[in-house]
Amino acid sequence: MPDELSLVLLCCAGAIVALMFTTWVVSVAIKDASIVDIIWGFGFVLVAWVAFLAGDGYDGRKWLITLLASAWGLRLSTYLYIRNHGRGEDYRYQAMRRNWGPRFPIISLFTVFGLQGVLMFVISMPLQVAQLSGMPESLTWIDYAGAAVFAIGLGFEAVGDFQLARFKANAANAGKVMDRGLWRYTRHPNYFGDAVLWWGLFLIAAARPANLLVVFSPTVMTFLLTRVSGVPLLEKSLAKRREGYADYIARTSGFIPRPPRRLRDPR
Repeated sequence: MPDELSLVLLCCAGAIVALMFTTWVVSVAIKDASIVDIIWGFGFVLVAWVAFLAGDGYDGRKWLITLLASAWGLRLSTYLYIRNHGRGEDYRYQAMRRNWGPRFPIISLFTVFGLQGVLMFVISMPLQVAQLSGMPESLTWIDYAGAAVFAIGLGFEAVGDFQLARFKANAANAGKVMDRGLWRYTRHPNYFGDAVLWWGLFLIAAARPANLLVVFSPTVMTFLLTRVSGVPLLEKSLAKRREGYADYIARTSGFIPRPPRRLRDPR
């Protein structure tokens, strides 16, 4: 019999493989690889509940981290589904499809779905180890601090997404830069919130000092958002499509919220 940690890791890995393979099969059938973005948040919900069932830790902490992860993942997947429904495949995957031609379906299994599955397993580590036995048998101040940090992050992400959706829904804003609400203080309140909430989930796992080792989880998420798939890709596209975006960059923080800079008068 595998030990508890091995059991949780194996069960979560198996759930991710099954989810990503099924999503890939559907993507091939409907010729839309961008459904993987919608599944991303739901995947963490699945991992949290699998770990909940497989782990033997303190029930209070298991419920806390599982419900928090579920709130985040379900909100994100629902938001992306509503936003992307009927729009067809995202331009990033269209570019990959043109580049790889007939080979794209099989290549996407590894470069899109497989890669995201690996990242999901790595990033979800706090959701897994926080549900093991050997944790404090009560909620500690670290758990409460983690929940508070999570709430701040989720608030930034959810409010930022809501404000942007409302802005885009107004036809008069077509082609304009969103620089209101939270977007006045950071160019990416949703990405900032996403990173912060994962640091909160990590704190809950860190109620057991040995779990400090999974600090790579929020670190990887923050790195991806700020250096790889989040801010860089989006800003490269927006700089070409939004008049005045260069000025917005000059006066507004790229990630951590702060008051906007005052630009010098060019005259």
